[in-house]
Amino acid sequence: MDHDQHRVAAPLQLLHLLWLLPNSWAIHDAPTPVRPNDLQNHTFLHTVYCQDGSPSLGLSEAYDEDQLFSYDFAQNTRVPRLPEFADWAKDQRDVPNISLDAEICKQLIQQIGPRLEGQIPVARGFPVAEVFALKPLEYGQPNTLVCFVTNLFPPSLSVSWQHHSVSVEGAGPTFVSATDGLGFQAFSYLNVTPEPSDLYSCIVTHEIDSYTAIAFWDLLENVLCAVAFGLGVLGIIVGTVLLIYFRKPCSAD
Repeated sequence: MDHDQHRVAAPLQLLHLLWLLPNSWAIHDAPTPVRPNDLQNHTFLHTVYCQDGSPSLGLSEAYDEDQLFSYDFAQNTRVPRLPEFADWAKDQRDVPNISLDAEICKQLIQQIGPRLEGQIPVARGFPVAEVFALKPLEYGQPNTLVCFVTNLFPPSLSVSWQHHSVSVEGAGPTFVSATDGLGFQAFSYLNVTPEPSDLYSCIVTHEIDSYTAIAFWDLLENVLCAVAFGLGVLGIIVGTVLLIYFRKPCSAD
């Protein structure tokens, strides 16, 4: 009997800690400003997640769904997504709180997860990928390709790159960040020097169900699209000039 009571009490204690967790990070609402038209709403997400898949533990911090940091739990340090955020990542004052959050999350998975297995629906999101260049295209000039993955849940994925169907090494780490609605998105970066015949592909595998999404980046296609756009703008300008010209009233002899 005591053993059964102990088994029930442990999850209840964990749930109590889980209830306290968001309160420990809560930020009190600021007073309503005098000029409401100047008010802008922003969202800061501090999300700790754990799962049976890989990565087993993660932390994401995002501002208006633009990720600032992930977290290296082995080194107990923040990892900036962009070099511009590096100075902000040096603040270590909240490391004990992050460690506590991570421990609570792992205990919930170990003790409560098995009890709920098969009793609640399992959510799945099929990832959607797209690839774009970080800077305007110039032949022979270094650039960075970004593989942007959305509709990701749970955040268990692997990302690889190919160049003309040949695997490419040297891609940066994959950054996973939380979004509103308990979903996730991911970024992967690849430094390249564009050439006219380049064809890159980003291959995203959702490890929990082996679903694979592939996004292509074709330099020739991007150049043709830019040319077509330029011709379209030129056509609009020429058409406008001709329309104005022919609508002028004819002068009497």
